[in-house]
Amino acid sequence: MDQHSFIKLVNPFKDKIYRVAKRLLVSQDEAQDATQEVLLRLWTKRSKIKEYRSVEAFAMTMTKNYCYDKLKAKGSNNLKIVHNNYEDHSGNTSKHIEVADEVAWVFKLMEDLPEQQRLIVQMRDVEQMDNAEIAVALQMNETAVRVALSRARKKLREELIKKRNYGIS
Repeated sequence: MDQHSFIKLVNPFKDKIYRVAKRLLVSQDEAQDATQEVLLRLWTKRSKIKEYRSVEAFAMTMTKNYCYDKLKAKGSNNLKIVHNNYEDHSGNTSKHIEVADEVAWVFKLMEDLPEQQRLIVQMRDVEQMDNAEIAVALQMNETAVRVALSRARKKLREELIKKRNYGIS
């Protein structure tokens, strides 16, 4: 595989690699480093790349594993999800603040989810991957992905309802 073919192959999903790395590592610099490392590893495996059913899923698995290794090396206290990509152009400042607060709260609640559920919600609801892609990337059964996603969304919904009711049940 030559350089042009490789670039054509990885270009459609290189941004996904970065976004997953950014979610896991938080730092933009570390996410860029992780993206470069994963792309370099894919390049070194380019002779075997045709053996994989989904190069994208393989790359996502590599990204996840690389990020976990980085986090283990640093300590688990860095495993946080941060969201600062929300923008509202409607001009309604109070609504913007309310929505931004709600989005921030959802991402805060996501931090409390088990690691696997957090990753599945990230991949499904933020990255817009389908369940089959997630199953391949996380090396899980597709049914297990659906169950974990359902449980995670249920937990997030329950916690949001508690917040809206100010904890009164």
